[in-house]
Amino acid sequence: MKYKFIVGIIILLLLQSSSYAHTINYTLEKAPPGNVMWFYLKLGFTHILPQGFDHILFVIGLCLLSNKIKVILWQATAFTVAHSITLALSMKGLIVAPSVVVEPIIALSILFVAIENILLTELKAWRIIIVFMFGLIHGMGFASALNEIGLPRNQFGLSILSFNIGVELGQITVISSVFLLIVIPLGNKPYYRKRVVYPLSIAIGLVALFWTVQRVFFTG
Repeated sequence: MKYKFIVGIIILLLLQSSSYAHTINYTLEKAPPGNVMWFYLKLGFTHILPQGFDHILFVIGLCLLSNKIKVILWQATAFTVAHSITLALSMKGLIVAPSVVVEPIIALSILFVAIENILLTELKAWRIIIVFMFGLIHGMGFASALNEIGLPRNQFGLSILSFNIGVELGQITVISSVFLLIVIPLGNKPYYRKRVVYPLSIAIGLVALFWTVQRVFFTG
């Protein structure tokens, strides 16, 4: 199967063990739960909008192959479940993957979705599986960013949950924007694929290819 290589890489990453847990955010250890929740919710949202340009392109790519909101939501759900799993496990120190490995794969995931949008005319069943697998990798990317801030030891669960909610609100904002601005007004037009899906997917793919090369060869 042509996706065995992708799955194999992800499994190898997940099998790695770590000797450390998350960075501790001492400042918020004595803060009220409401303050902690609001801090990490905002952090999760801003990690997507405006800071997470790579994650934004990934989500936009997921919206282009189908103009049915139900299909997009299924993909978004698979992605959410996957990145929530690896984010929590990474922050607990149960799994670890170096950013020099994670970041190129995130770029490749964007490139993969862009190429699928160009080559396929309809969504295939394997897209959900692939989105889930890539979601596991994106979760490790989220963990790397979150670990720079750290988590309060006594409010670990609340912090992770709030960050995830923020991320999801950011993703929902992106999906809603794509549907309102592109899919709803143009999705049923006969020229939609030729004038919208192809150009956008090519642009997304070229950016992702640039990121892949940059992250593999020029990031230490």
